[in-house]
Amino acid sequence: MQKKTIQTDKAPQAIGTYSQAVRVGDTVYLSGQIPLVPGTQELVSGDMRAQIARVFENLKAVAQAAGGSLADVTKLNVFLTDLANFPLVNEVMPQYFAQPYPARAAIGVAALPKGASVEMDAIMVVVAKVRTKRSKPKAKSKKTRTRRR
Repeated sequence: MQKKTIQTDKAPQAIGTYSQAVRVGDTVYLSGQIPLVPGTQELVSGDMRAQIARVFENLKAVAQAAGGSLADVTKLNVFLTDLANFPLVNEVMPQYFAQPYPARAAIGVAALPKGASVEMDAIMVVVAKVRTKRSKPKAKSKKTRTRRR
């Protein structure tokens, strides 16, 4: 299968040797996002809720660039440097996802890039919309009359 890389300026640029996302068939693998502000590449200011929201915004931008949305996410991995912040993920997540929620894992880690406290990656399935070619309506056939003699 062919791999297609996904890139958007609406999410932070990769800070290493990876793509923002890769699409293979209908499956899109979204790389981990930390709470960087697109354009500045700096961590968002604010509390943990603001950091979690920024990560979801970054994932949303990449999902849209891939032709989908967060509603298409089937698996979400959440990496936290302090698992005490896990309830905040549950608090913010419904602002970005509706039921049925994606499968999810929460993993405690010692550290994250740029000193971030949260990182998330995702797997999304985007079914390509098949365009059907509409056939032109058939012209009314002219009945040929045969003359009887």
